[in-house]
Amino acid sequence: MKDILRQLAVVLTVVITLIVNIMANALPINGLNTGQISDQFNVLFVPAGYVFSIWGVIYIALIAYTVFQALPSQRANPRMSATGWWVSLGGLANSAWIFLWHYQQFPLTLVAMLLLLATLIITYLRLESGRLRVSPAETWAAQVGFSIYLGWITVATAANITDVLDYVQWNGFGLAPEIWLVVVLAAVLAITSLMIFTRRDAPYTLVILWALAGIAVKFSSMPSVTIPTLITFGLVALALVYALVARKPALKPVLG
Repeated sequence: MKDILRQLAVVLTVVITLIVNIMANALPINGLNTGQISDQFNVLFVPAGYVFSIWGVIYIALIAYTVFQALPSQRANPRMSATGWWVSLGGLANSAWIFLWHYQQFPLTLVAMLLLLATLIITYLRLESGRLRVSPAETWAAQVGFSIYLGWITVATAANITDVLDYVQWNGFGLAPEIWLVVVLAAVLAITSLMIFTRRDAPYTLVILWALAGIAVKFSSMPSVTIPTLITFGLVALALVYALVARKPALKPVLG
């Protein structure tokens, strides 16, 4: 019974998440769309508008996971059992973030974003992406989708932090915004390198590259932004190529 309740909870919370995200710009909530609010901030770690189309891929991934985990054959799948409630909590955090963002409660948006990030990290680890060989259906419906989702929320969290700092008018200890951009890019490089060399996670890395390219496009007239961004892009791409061509460790087989 508890497995059925978990499956239903995932379906309900993902449906709510999709509806809230669609309403955010279709209504829009509080008379403002998400992009309009983002444009209020004078920050450098933000990609061009077209990059946000990745949410379409994330929505499809969430639907795929929801359908897959709801199948009777997956009711006892230990990875679905271990992730379902976290996915539900992540959906609620995602929805809360939308309302907080649209009602311009920016410090609280960071709380919701960090909660969403935490749920995605736990989900990712419990799916054992890059460590466990699962069926092609589970690979695409769960592991790949959450790699993409986690990759984007990694970027979104960094962007959310810079937005909140701009909102509270933090002076950056007197350092230029371009210097802080380099710090953020270095952090992104470190995190992505960790994912590459421990998990060989191409979908996660491709999302990071997508976002970095978008930042370079948005600030194409500012060499102080595009040069470090493109350097980071190149280093991430080289790391991914190296990891993919290097000898891969054997994945654990599924035991149940």
